Amino acid sequence: MRIGIIGTGNMAEALGGRWAAAGHRVLFGGRSTARARTLADRTGQSAGTLGEAAAFGDAVLLALPYDAVAGVLAALGAADGPLRGRVVVDCTNAVGAGFRLTTGTGPGAARTIADATGARVVKAFNHLPDSVWRLPPPAFAEGPLAVPLCGDDAAALETVGTLVRDLGCVPLPAGGLDRAAYLEATTAFLIGLWHTGHDPRTLLPPFEAVTA
Repeated sequence: MRIGIIGTGNMAEALGGRWAAAGHRVLFGGRSTARARTLADRTGQSAGTLGEAAAFGDAVLLALPYDAVAGVLAALGAADGPLRGRVVVDCTNAVGAGFRLTTGTGPGAARTIADATGARVVKAFNHLPDSVWRLPPPAFAEGPLAVPLCGDDAAALETVGTLVRDLGCVPLPAGGLDRAAYLEATTAFLIGLWHTGHDPRTLLPPFEAVTA
């Protein structure tokens, strides 16, 4: 599979590097062409402009700080740009001070991106930090890591599911794009717990205990 990555930060490097190791072709594109080239050199892949990354291959990973998304989408031409109709994997988190969502009472990040671009957006990979995605694979005592996927397009979900499996993880269908806002809120809650020294796993009993 060919994957364009918009962004040159830690998440872009972690996921792009793992997909490259799994045999996919990756093109990194960012506002800093030097940083994109650095990631390409580290992973044996390619670098290009934002527009080239947006138009590259079978799927595009949007791996940016959320407060940078609007400017990048505007530079790409928003709804008339190269992301229209494309499979876009949104791993952004709109989390600000106090571990609160910066989207407020408005649409969630994934819905905002979908409306702005006309892309087939799937929310995925946002619920964990880049350090987890660097693990080969992210598997623990309980088994392979599950990755929630929220999206409305069946073909896009299948494409992203393949990318999940190629990391050694298990796709977890979590509903349509309307459910992405709940995943984003859950992630903000998890980040708050982790940063204050709490283990979110202690909140959850075994599956059997709540399905008996």
